[in-house]
Amino acid sequence: MLTNKYSRREILTAGAAATAVSLVPTILPANVFGRGGKIAPSNKITLGIIGAGGRGISDLKRFLAQPDVQFLAICDVQKDRRESCKERVEKENGIKDCSLYRDFRDLLARKDIDAVLIATGDHWHAHASIYAAQHGKDVYSEKPCAITIDLCRQLTNAIKRYGVIFQGGMQRRSIGNFKTAVDLARKGKLGKLKEVHAATYFLKVIYDWLPAQPLPDAETIDWDLWLGPSPWRPYNNDYVKGRWRAHYDFDSGAKFHDWAAHTVDLCQWAVGADGSAPVKYWAEDHILFGMYENGVKLVSRPTGWLGLGNCAVRFEGENGWIETGDSGRIAVAPDSLRNELVNDFDIYGKKFGGSHGEDAEAHVRNFLDCVKNRKQPACNSDIVCSTHIACHAAALSWMLKRELNFNPKNDTFINDEQANRMKTRAWREPWNI
Repeated sequence: MLTNKYSRREILTAGAAATAVSLVPTILPANVFGRGGKIAPSNKITLGIIGAGGRGISDLKRFLAQPDVQFLAICDVQKDRRESCKERVEKENGIKDCSLYRDFRDLLARKDIDAVLIATGDHWHAHASIYAAQHGKDVYSEKPCAITIDLCRQLTNAIKRYGVIFQGGMQRRSIGNFKTAVDLARKGKLGKLKEVHAATYFLKVIYDWLPAQPLPDAETIDWDLWLGPSPWRPYNNDYVKGRWRAHYDFDSGAKFHDWAAHTVDLCQWAVGADGSAPVKYWAEDHILFGMYENGVKLVSRPTGWLGLGNCAVRFEGENGWIETGDSGRIAVAPDSLRNELVNDFDIYGKKFGGSHGEDAEAHVRNFLDCVKNRKQPACNSDIVCSTHIACHAAALSWMLKRELNFNPKNDTFINDEQANRMKTRAWREPWNI
């Protein structure tokens, strides 16, 4: 177990103090000391990226836009992704020494990396995050952050044990229109909450394997590392090109978490259920329901929205409702609630409107600030854990085709042995946690 964590910046600062007595004159460029608007290298957060696919590159752009970030390493099991990401990072960083790795354990072993961005396939997120925590690295992990209920709990326990900062990639907690909708619900502006609604996909689960194809050499695509903790199956190029979703071994459960990790998370926040979850779940076709202990109903549905953008949420109270989505626009009823929106601004200082719902920049900035000040970020591991457990329990009710009663205090389904067995999965060696 790590007992002390000294950052690279602290070590450099201490070293500078120790050698300050030297009388030998040395000429250094001004940017080394942070002059001219530049950030001194010793004050930059050094990062590595694990998983350089589409979502990883999207997040990478937001990190590279921050002036206090320096990427040092890239890891991906696919050679073309490693090299493409290296070209992008070195162009933005203005350097030529970004290292490439096929195995993320080699990246984590580096002492000069402060934090990692994890954007692999879903089945790797929790394992990679736990390994990173064991190496003392702060973690920004894409969602879903863990693909079973038990793994959710193991993840947050590891984050606490090793004292690292963790940010789950549910960026809508940092976006203005969603924050305003939650704020109105929590302040009672809608009256007593009755229902909270989360936009989700149509549900699907696949247990069959795709046809076997010739296995590429490990340097081109490392299939064994791509599978990681998941059960072995023959190689098929569709998996590694992103078409693994809904396949049970790689997916969190029936594709539910894809949007629900965002939208159920916002509902949890609005209800004040961070750290908890609904106590009852049931399904009707592709609509999943949950009931919180305080009587508020959670409704997760793919249709019936007002067209305000992806990842929509709707909060309904006794006196009114509010709905918003990735367009940034907000709909409310009754009209008197519009007065609550006057002079509200999003986190960029712009009035609501415009398609900024997918922008993760504020969420990334929140993470980096917390890496420096060691405060808890917007989507810390406890928040992530409870949201994901709620999503898993809901998906299991659909997969098992029955109502499930759940105790969120001990993560246990009541009087349902099969559901409790599905809280975990068998991990392939050597990836047991």
